[in-house]
Amino acid sequence: MLCLCLLNTKVGSPSVRIEKPLNSLPCPSPSSYRKKEQISSNMEVSCKILRRSIHGFLQNYQYFTSTAAFLALPFSAAILLSQAVVPASSSLFPQIHSHLRTLFYAAGFPSSSQFFTILNLKVSQTITSSIFTLPFTLTFLLIAKAVIIRATSHHKPTFPPSFTSTLFHYKALFITYIYNSFFILSANASSFCLLFLAFSFAEGLGYSSPSCTLLMSAAAAILFSVILANALVICNMALTVSGMEGHGGYMAILKACVLLRGRTSMALFLALPVNVGLAAIEALFHFKIVRAYDIGGTRMPFLALEGIFIAYLYSVFITIDTIVSCMFYKSCKVALLRVDQGTKFPNEDKHGYFVFKNFEELP
Repeated sequence: MLCLCLLNTKVGSPSVRIEKPLNSLPCPSPSSYRKKEQISSNMEVSCKILRRSIHGFLQNYQYFTSTAAFLALPFSAAILLSQAVVPASSSLFPQIHSHLRTLFYAAGFPSSSQFFTILNLKVSQTITSSIFTLPFTLTFLLIAKAVIIRATSHHKPTFPPSFTSTLFHYKALFITYIYNSFFILSANASSFCLLFLAFSFAEGLGYSSPSCTLLMSAAAAILFSVILANALVICNMALTVSGMEGHGGYMAILKACVLLRGRTSMALFLALPVNVGLAAIEALFHFKIVRAYDIGGTRMPFLALEGIFIAYLYSVFITIDTIVSCMFYKSCKVALLRVDQGTKFPNEDKHGYFVFKNFEELP
């Protein structure tokens, strides 16, 4: 039968090609296109904000590296010393660590989970460090932020800013920082409550094996990190809102939530480079100062000068972080006004930024 079919086929006859219709070919959905376009646009806007922040920092380099950085220097030295010295020498750290461990055990968290052991240690260190640096935070850090925000809130700022305007911005920042502290505590309490419900529910269903505990601990670490990162981003934006608008309190946190709606990923991306730089400086301080002090053999005057220089670098990164937050606030504010009013402001680009002559020269 097969031979007859082959004989009936003409030699040299054109071969028949069966093509699939165009509708049957797989094609990406419009939602995936929009998502890719949104991610690309967010990356482009974030890079532009970073470039303009660095440009603004370099444009007023002398002011930001002298007045602003030196105002933040005591806070930088306090935070570096507290993270290196306080947990080992303070009697407050063991008490906080013991109370948190008792609280975790009473809540029913698995004692075999390595995640809660590390979480207990890190939270205890953070609380102890925050308590010891609180006076420097409420004074030097907020004053430095007020000076930086006052300098970047206008297109043609006056240097140095007047004492009255700086005090006005400082009051708003002080009130907002108090509300931010309660907001961070609420975010941590909400995270612990969710983790408690999740582990209790899993234990009730019988998922208490070591593999299930390890899997849930990894999921808990991701959930806790996401909640805490979003809370810190909101608090940072709330401080910027209170400094730029001169009104502090819970309204600044609400305005920050409105401004960050749909832009949380962009805020996290902008916070990443500065936080990586701050973590690198902290590691440098531990390696160059704390390690050299423990080993000995280095003269104290040279060690102190090196420590002051590292703390100064920390202050410069705090200054850059504040400038980036101000630029991001301007971007969110203009974009929000454009959406509400449906208009385009003069000298505004497609991403909602004001275009100035000195910025057009940027690559």
